Amino acid sequence: MSHVFPRHTKAKLPTAVGGEGCYLIDSTGKRYFDGSGGAAVSCLGHSDAAVIAAVQEQVGKLAFAHTGFMTSEPAEALADLLIANAPGDLDRVYFVSGGSEATESAIKLARQYFLEKGEPERRHLIARRQSYHGNTLGALAAGGNAWRRQQFDPLLIGVSHIAPCYEYVDRAEGESSFDYGQRVANELEAEILRLGPETVMAFMAEPVVGATSGAVPAVEGYFKRIREICDQYGVLLILDEVMCGMGRTGHLFACEADGVSPDILCIAKGLGAGYQPIGAMLCSRQMYEAIEGGSGFFQHGHTYIGHPVATAAGLAVVRQMLERDLISRCATKGARLQAALEDRFGQHAQVGDIRGRGLFRGIELVQDRVGKTPFDPALGLAAKIKKAAFEAGLICYPMSGTRDGRMGDHILLAPPFIISDEQITEVVDKLELAITASLPQG
Repeated sequence: MSHVFPRHTKAKLPTAVGGEGCYLIDSTGKRYFDGSGGAAVSCLGHSDAAVIAAVQEQVGKLAFAHTGFMTSEPAEALADLLIANAPGDLDRVYFVSGGSEATESAIKLARQYFLEKGEPERRHLIARRQSYHGNTLGALAAGGNAWRRQQFDPLLIGVSHIAPCYEYVDRAEGESSFDYGQRVANELEAEILRLGPETVMAFMAEPVVGATSGAVPAVEGYFKRIREICDQYGVLLILDEVMCGMGRTGHLFACEADGVSPDILCIAKGLGAGYQPIGAMLCSRQMYEAIEGGSGFFQHGHTYIGHPVATAAGLAVVRQMLERDLISRCATKGARLQAALEDRFGQHAQVGDIRGRGLFRGIELVQDRVGKTPFDPALGLAAKIKKAAFEAGLICYPMSGTRDGRMGDHILLAPPFIISDEQITEVVDKLELAITASLPQG
């Protein structure tokens, strides 16, 4: 009998014993193509020699030093490398152990920043419906994932949620893509004015929405308008790139595709590529200087921030991405994956949309292509596809509740950047088997 507390108490899971490139191997020897990189984590695959060597070397030199007493060489080097490649005025890096910690840190830094500036009335956070920012209580409150929030709602702080930028479903007939983006971006201004501009501290969003909606990118011009609104009212822009960042969408930082830079940027998942748990919050020089010139102390912290082994792994991962030009490869292979998905499913009667950027792709399933009608949630379609794909030797990330937390189903793909053309075909073939086996017949 296992004493592990699993995610689902009734699930009987195989035991992973090995990893080789894009594949995971269980104790029976069965191989599974990791088509979602776990949860968009394993961007380098499961046996990168350079990252393994960096972790082993760092453990041999220094495993842990508490950041209340000392910094470490790998933490300093990784921060330098990230800032050297970061957009805009981002200048400081606060290392944490994962995505929820990164977004939680961002929310708290936003609040303290305005306290340091003498604007204590700025307390409201605005985010978007159908978003996901993590599972700690502050991050969960920021997220707009209704299913994840529901049972914890009485514990959550109040956060305003405006419409997502979800063109497939919400763009009106006859409305241009650009005009649609401006319309939904302007909801931010309306909400700021409703709350009172002097009371709003930040707006948080994912440049490409991840698991909740299935790789939904913003339309052109949307984030530029968001940036304008934030600047106009003195509101901080927090971009959550925990899932879509670190090369996943074909740019080291996903916001580069939108031509904007945030005041705070959150990363995790691909930063450590699964070799160590690590995330980070990057902030602007202006924000850091407000703390430095004020109290001098960010009233926040966790035991394992700036962990030497974790930052050594992150440093090796980012170096591999840059030195091997894996981010460009991600963009190229992502275009090929998109083309393969469109070729196989573009005319499928139950596939409504195929979207995303880089090796971050989503497929939305519908009962009716013309009306874009989702399937009845009682069918449990996403869960069936996940199970059928797993049996076929493909790990993918289907989820339900795509539209509003209850209706809609999609499949998220986020394979390692080292995927080959032959493996793209393998993914599409196995996915087709899973979809066919799972859809209601007749």
